[in-house]
Amino acid sequence: MLSRPNNARLDAAVPPGSESSARSHMPYAREPGDLAGASPRVGADRQTREGDEPQAVLNASEESRAPIVPEKSANSEVTPEEPMEGRGAANGKLAERNTHRTQDRESVHTHLQRVGERAKENKQEQFVNLLSHIKVPLLREAYQGLKKNAAAGVDGETWAQYGENLDARLTDLQDRVHRGSYHPQPVRRVHIPKTDGRTRPLGIPALEDKVLQQAVRMVLEPIYEADFLGFSYGFRPQRSQHKALDALYVALGGKSDWVLDVDIRSFFDTIDHGWLRKFIEHRIGDSRLVRLLLKWLKAGVMEEGKLHVVEAGTPQGGVISPLLANVYLHYALDLWVHQWRKQNARGEVRIVRYADDAVMCFQYEQDARAMHKALAERLAKFSLELHPDKTRLIRFGRFAQRDGLAVDGRARPETFDFLGFTHICARSPDGKFRIVRRTSRKKRTAKLAALKEEIERRKHHRVVEQYEWLNSVLRGHYAYYGVPGNFAALASFRRCVRSHWHRALQRRSQRASWRRAKHEAFDVRFPLERARVTHLHPLARFPLARLSRP
Repeated sequence: MLSRPNNARLDAAVPPGSESSARSHMPYAREPGDLAGASPRVGADRQTREGDEPQAVLNASEESRAPIVPEKSANSEVTPEEPMEGRGAANGKLAERNTHRTQDRESVHTHLQRVGERAKENKQEQFVNLLSHIKVPLLREAYQGLKKNAAAGVDGETWAQYGENLDARLTDLQDRVHRGSYHPQPVRRVHIPKTDGRTRPLGIPALEDKVLQQAVRMVLEPIYEADFLGFSYGFRPQRSQHKALDALYVALGGKSDWVLDVDIRSFFDTIDHGWLRKFIEHRIGDSRLVRLLLKWLKAGVMEEGKLHVVEAGTPQGGVISPLLANVYLHYALDLWVHQWRKQNARGEVRIVRYADDAVMCFQYEQDARAMHKALAERLAKFSLELHPDKTRLIRFGRFAQRDGLAVDGRARPETFDFLGFTHICARSPDGKFRIVRRTSRKKRTAKLAALKEEIERRKHHRVVEQYEWLNSVLRGHYAYYGVPGNFAALASFRRCVRSHWHRALQRRSQRASWRRAKHEAFDVRFPLERARVTHLHPLARFPLARLSRP
């Protein structure tokens, strides 16, 4: 049996990256997961009828039965609402069908938008009868939103094959979900290499399970987007890795002098199902939907023809997994960290989290060391552990660079990696402090090794095909790593790709040997994409950046 957490004091959230050292009075609240004082379920004595409409539930006046959790100020940056635009009907016999589908699509988004608005208005309410939204129109939207070329699950069924008789399949799926006879298939486990030589296990659900997970995610996402804090960036709408990087750039440019680089060991594999269920039930009062989520968690893993029972974790690769992971860390980490910096920090504390990777910036060493110790104890309560090698406390920032040699005996402050970039303390030509972001050496080395192997495999393909493929690879590389200050690393990556390609082409023939003129002539005929910066400076991209600078 899982132990009940102690009472905790929680407070309101703030916009991304803002600091707080206030000691204002805060009301006591039970810690997430402590359901001891929860009131009885609303509507527990009335069985929901299959024909009930979701509008009636959404518009009903209900008394909240959720535990008290901290409220946060509205954050327009998280999920800006945009009006839905209908599509005009086609001429001829398809007009009526297209009209119905357009109306279905508008109805789906209207209902989900209403759920999100209600979640923002009442931060303590539990939502019931959410499963009534899982109907064919939403399932169709979910199917269309899946990646068409994604890997197949244990049944081997692809996106195109599932769509051959789509309406009948979706109707059957809807009926089984509402009857309670739907059972997910085990996920297919595959392993992908990591930069440190190990592998990362991925779980690939069957196509039908992906469709239903996508539909459930669309229902739950508006609710949790109203709750998630501003410094959480991973796998959320209207947010990206580069927005997290820009927020970190701004935080490091402030009063930061110490950095705690946080990495949770095997996070997706160690999520405790019991705690996750308690966290979900803070907001979700639909017991049928909660059982559906638990079915996915306990569906098992199929690897090399053997079925493995799963007692903890959520499979990386599942459509619903990122949302469940964010929910777990929201209650286990984010709310606690925000409360801690309000109650215990002496100076400025800023946080940026992307999935299970987080960076915390501190003004004072005392705050940084206290957080490091308290964080390890907090995560242990929820079956999580800090990675001993990847979690580091280092001195980093404008003051670390200025006083490093005298205080630490270092000529330069240490560096750290976050989301594929190495962050470095440097000086501009006029002597001012600046932060340089370079492509991580581990990421660059691993990518070039994989490219070299693939270039060798494709060397006998038509040169035009190789040329188009390599240009697409370079464009993708520049699209992610093309940040200001990283041009030299981009140009170096291009030169390495060019060198690997030319060598592979020469090995197509035993007598082929290119001289300099041959290389130059080939470059004129097949010019690889030039290195270029594709992202704006963080102070231009991040709206609050200018206000956050010292």
